[in-house]
Amino acid sequence: MSTETRGKIKSKAKTKPYSNMSYATEPGPFVRFTRWCVIYQIFQFFKLNLKVMRLVIKGHS
Repeated sequence: MSTETRGKIKSKAKTKPYSNMSYATEPGPFVRFTRWCVIYQIFQFFKLNLKVMRLVIKGHS
């Protein structure tokens, strides 16, 4: 028996660094919608501002 056939057979398929397989997955349709929809972004902006203002008001009370 050769050394290659003893024990486990190792997989020779490796990903290349900086190839498309190395990066994160593409966003789905809903995520793309939320990134480009101006109305959704305005809603999120005011939602975040209300959270911050609540913290500020609690800190000054």
